Amino acid sequence: MKSAVIVFPGSNCDRDLAVAFEAVTGSAPVMVWHRETELPEGIDLIGVPGGFSYGDYLGSGAMAGRSPVRQAGGRGAARG
Repeated sequence: MKSAVIVFPGSNCDRDLAVAFEAVTGSAPVMVWHRETELPEGIDLIGVPGGFSYGDYLGSGAMAGRSPVRQAGGRGAARG
């Protein structure tokens, strides 16, 4: 199983999520910067970490909702 973790500035737990994915799938996930417009081929599992490291006032969740990779993730979800 090929997995990916989306990396956002101001969020945390992306590394924790990567460790968990590797423990479950047996291979390290691809770390994808939120500004990417496409996901790598063959991704079966996409992880979006929660939390924040710079304070809630920066609105990392609002950034996540507007990031280009969000559309790529939506296309992947639509394909199943």
